[in-house]
Amino acid sequence: MKELLETLQREGLDTVASSINNVPRDFQFPTAENIIKVAIGIRRAGKTYFLYQTIHALMMQGIESTQILLINFEDDRLLPMTAKQMGKLLDTFYTMYPQNHNRTCYLFLDEVQNIPDWHQVVRRYFDSKNVRLYLTGSSAKLLSSEIATSLRGRSLAIEVWPYDFNEYLIAHKIEKPPTPLGQKGQDIMQAHLLSYFKIGGFPAAQNLPQNEWREMLQGYVDAVILRDIVERHGVTNITLLKYLTNTLIKNAARTFSVNKFYNDTHSQGYKVGKDTIHLYMSYIEDAFLAFSVPIYSESERAKSNIPKKIYIVDNGLVNATSLDTNSIINKLFENQIYLDLRRQGKKIYYYTTQNGYEIDFVTIDKKGKKEIIQVCWSMDDPKTAEREERALKQAKQELGFSGRIITLTEYLRSCG
Repeated sequence: MKELLETLQREGLDTVASSINNVPRDFQFPTAENIIKVAIGIRRAGKTYFLYQTIHALMMQGIESTQILLINFEDDRLLPMTAKQMGKLLDTFYTMYPQNHNRTCYLFLDEVQNIPDWHQVVRRYFDSKNVRLYLTGSSAKLLSSEIATSLRGRSLAIEVWPYDFNEYLIAHKIEKPPTPLGQKGQDIMQAHLLSYFKIGGFPAAQNLPQNEWREMLQGYVDAVILRDIVERHGVTNITLLKYLTNTLIKNAARTFSVNKFYNDTHSQGYKVGKDTIHLYMSYIEDAFLAFSVPIYSESERAKSNIPKKIYIVDNGLVNATSLDTNSIINKLFENQIYLDLRRQGKKIYYYTTQNGYEIDFVTIDKKGKKEIIQVCWSMDDPKTAEREERALKQAKQELGFSGRIITLTEYLRSCG
């Protein structure tokens, strides 16, 4: 095990050194010291590079490489691994560098959810060593039930997403036009935004030929289904799971009815209950592939029974699995706004006014401030403008708090 750990240590530090010129991610771990720091998000979104970025920052502060351990539990040389073997692997790190027993060490455990009962080892190290622990995982449960029950409030988590629009511009070495944007600047930025919608934000998918790009993103979806859902949760009806996943992706920024999907699957010969569909949807959301947004209501029954709206983790996935996305630019724009709101840590709902006008988002920030948001690509058409403004006005009257309309122009302005 010592020889393997030496190899992993050397490879990890070499990779950190070679990646320092990559796109800097706009994330930071919490600064508090006496907590376990966790980064979660869909696989291939850049969590591992975010660890490299964090390790590089520590080394720039003078932390010695022998104080740092990086282990990627996606590495097939480590799998399958039990919690006991994981513990021995970490113990070997201290055997290799005995001086570490008397100084602070920094342990980076990437995709730690691949090890059954990993939390037992993490808790032991947190309780018994002078150590800073950094974890990543492709499961939302690392943020909720698993950490809440096993680490008992000893951790803080952040979500890592594919590139946002600003990171996309940096990745493609695109300089923003000077602000305020004139017509020329807006036209240029609009073209870049449309390209971003098409390619998406997965770091490795940038600059690929179209056939390779499509194959890679479709492969990402398959990997999430197989690695993060089928293997993790023991799903047996893989055909139904894939059909549900593809249906959700094609319904980005639209309402999704479990009852309608249930009737559709039965007409096609599937034998499945509604509870199973709900369960599979929870697995898909846990893996950060698609998200369901409930209606804004004081009634918990309404939140449960009224169809939810669906949003996808990246517009590139929508493009890679669809034949024609030119006709749904408004939906892609709305999907992007949802992702931006999630990055801001807001709780998100949608709303329907008493006259039946749909409001895209009702948000609540970390301080409890509420806001109504309508999303519209263009307000140039008077009928469109009148419809959006009427819906917003009625929602403000009914809910009693402020609201705004985000258009393409407003969005590009905010990215300047």
